[in-house]
Amino acid sequence: MSATEVATGLRVIETIAELRAWSRAARRAGKSVGLVPTMGALHAGHLTLVEAAKAGCDAVAVSIFVNPTQFGPNEDFADYPRTFAADCKLLETAGVEVVFAPRAEEMYPKGATTFVEVAGLSGRLDGASRPGHFRGVATIVSKLFLAAEPDRAYFGQKDAAQVAVLRRMTLDLALPVDLVVCPIVREADGLALSSRNRYLSAEERNQALVLSRTLAAVEAAFRAGKRSAETLTKLAAEQFATVPDVRVDYIAAVDWATLEPVAKVVPGNLFAVAAWVGSTRLIDNLVL
Repeated sequence: MSATEVATGLRVIETIAELRAWSRAARRAGKSVGLVPTMGALHAGHLTLVEAAKAGCDAVAVSIFVNPTQFGPNEDFADYPRTFAADCKLLETAGVEVVFAPRAEEMYPKGATTFVEVAGLSGRLDGASRPGHFRGVATIVSKLFLAAEPDRAYFGQKDAAQVAVLRRMTLDLALPVDLVVCPIVREADGLALSSRNRYLSAEERNQALVLSRTLAAVEAAFRAGKRSAETLTKLAAEQFATVPDVRVDYIAAVDWATLEPVAKVVPGNLFAVAAWVGSTRLIDNLVL
């Protein structure tokens, strides 16, 4: 079943040329263009990005593309949830005008050898745990920016390290795109929304709450005057230790622009965590 067959009330575009033509037509009509890049398996967090894009732009496109270059050889590319028909229904209800759903060969033509890499930043936080991940992210997002030519692109704070990489990329390449970062959306019990949450068993989902509990404890300590990164990371480690089945990947207090560790935490710094809950790797963070 093709993309156009599953979304009768939505314009589904599958080629870069058609997306670019749509964007340029919108511009000629005096409209601003917004882009929400996603890998599908949409949830309420994605829909807040859509809402922000609709509020800030006259014409909005959402891309759905599970990008192979940001997955490592032992990661979940083959198993990553693909729910295109359901995603399109959500986007149609949300009033989205266009969905860009290219095939892999459209974004990566046969023989393609060009990649975008943000040196330094791409090896920190998630980049240290997932070598090559941010090269894949920077490459696909730059391709999406060139295809859609948006005025603004919308991302979630949950992917804070990704945001830092893309901000640097956009600045370095002088891309005429404003990056808009929207707050993390959480379940009532604090769990950050993620497409990967569907991998969790009931027991694992309960265990996963240690991520948000840890950040809440760190925020409380910061508000109480604690400024030592060592003190805050130690507190976080103690929180994680209460759920021994959860394996910590990283706990870090960093400058959000550079992702470099800080010794003394100040407002605006990022406190980020990543952990394995069963076989599922989850991330979460807090801007202090």
